[in-house]
Amino acid sequence: MSTVRSRSARRAAPVLITAAALLLTACGSDDGGGSAAAAAGEPQSGGTLTFAVSSDAGCVDPQQVGSNDTIYSTRQLVDSLTDQDPDTGEIVPWLAESWEVSDDATTFTFHLRDGVTFSDGTPLTAQVVKDNFDAIPDLGPLASLGRGYLTGYTGTEVVDDLTARVSFGTPNVQFLQATSTHSLGLVSSASAALPPEQRCSEGIVGSGPFTLGDYVQNQSITLEKRPGYDWGSSLWEKDGEAYLDEVVFQVIPEAGVRTGSLQSGQVDAISSVGQADEAALQGAGIDLQARANPGVVFGVTFNNSLPQFADPAVRQAVSLAVDRQEIVDAVYPTGTLAATSVLSSTTPGYTDVSDTLTTDPDRAAELLDDAGWTEGGDGIREKDGVRLELEILWAPVIGTNQPALELLQQQLREIGVDVQLDQQPIAQTFSILQSGAYGGAWGNVTRADPDILRGNFSTQLANLYRLPASELDELLTGQAAETDQAERFDLVAQAQQLLVEEAYTVPVVELQTTLGVSPDVHDLQFDASSRLQLHNTWTS
Repeated sequence: MSTVRSRSARRAAPVLITAAALLLTACGSDDGGGSAAAAAGEPQSGGTLTFAVSSDAGCVDPQQVGSNDTIYSTRQLVDSLTDQDPDTGEIVPWLAESWEVSDDATTFTFHLRDGVTFSDGTPLTAQVVKDNFDAIPDLGPLASLGRGYLTGYTGTEVVDDLTARVSFGTPNVQFLQATSTHSLGLVSSASAALPPEQRCSEGIVGSGPFTLGDYVQNQSITLEKRPGYDWGSSLWEKDGEAYLDEVVFQVIPEAGVRTGSLQSGQVDAISSVGQADEAALQGAGIDLQARANPGVVFGVTFNNSLPQFADPAVRQAVSLAVDRQEIVDAVYPTGTLAATSVLSSTTPGYTDVSDTLTTDPDRAAELLDDAGWTEGGDGIREKDGVRLELEILWAPVIGTNQPALELLQQQLREIGVDVQLDQQPIAQTFSILQSGAYGGAWGNVTRADPDILRGNFSTQLANLYRLPASELDELLTGQAAETDQAERFDLVAQAQQLLVEEAYTVPVVELQTTLGVSPDVHDLQFDASSRLQLHNTWTS
């Protein structure tokens, strides 16, 4: 049995999974804001931080949101059982002071901190942990991340008021890291009992350093400091309450308007900085803080049940036609990397399979010729009277999505593939994926654990992309049960290689989170998933 105990130092002992170091890059800042804070003097309490984001997921329940722009705000409402060090991947205490993991990774026993309360005054107990984990599998379609983390969940035993034992029917190595995510952040028992729709529209009661003050859909999310907060993560530099009195997230879809608002001082920070705006922002003295997101990279994943994409030759041809570096150079912020695997290079267990992700339009054309797809009069290929069309489902959750897809559209037309772009609100994409009414889907999923591959591509789970049962299932199931990290990562490496060789998905670009931050904002920091941690943030 693996055991972790709390300690007074800011770093805790290693646990079952010790991840590879995560890369941290920055433009105009070498440590995500720490050096700027040191130069500015002593931190100051009070004030409002106004942060402009590009989109709103239409939900303010952290257990249900998956869009980065909304996670930035909702992450601040809830605490998690554990936290993950963004530099080392180490899992450390937060609401759980210590824990034990059974040798077969089916049982996880958490010993909770005493004195933690939710903003409605109710205490954190083992029963609250049980109420949360019992409710998440039954949440709506927006909660796919949390539901995936609890795959195989058989229940939580309340050992005593401050001890919860979480059990799974099969080994579930990834669960410990999952307890550090916003998706398994804890809400009050009363919130856990609410219908999913009500939680989305009205919000939840958490124990986090901020509470939800106001939510106006597609306009703004306002957070207020939680008085008396005193149970932060063991990674945080500050004890007690947050510095900021208020944080306002304004939804500004237009990149140019976000940039102008930051330059003029109307907002203090912005998300989704585009390549075209970098020089202007840096010229205005704005810090560009950047960090590559771990998890599944941005790319196109096929509806593998459609006749044309059930053929591996067609899928492989599409992959060969994509010039990843051209897309990165034309669209993405400085420092962004072209995909070299299905997983980003900051993900524990990542393996470089770039030798299989080559660009060769001539070879792509040969594959399509051999598969019987011939060019029609307009240059689009046909077979048995059917045009080779690829309708790509996508959501405008980041400003680079549309220009990247438009360039991808041009590249694929060169080999005779007619790409149509189907833009949909992020809140509707999951139901469309469930229905199967799409040809391919553009997106990424952020997570600092390689089990994200199982959630996306196992045929034994949701299988939204209609992959056929194959050796891939054995690899993904096997890594979830493997407690030896080296052996687990070997299985993950094989899975990455197989996904790329079969071209079930076409990796294109790693997501790099690039923020524009006023020099008056200090210690605005990234967590291990490249989302915001605002407890230590202050303004001058």
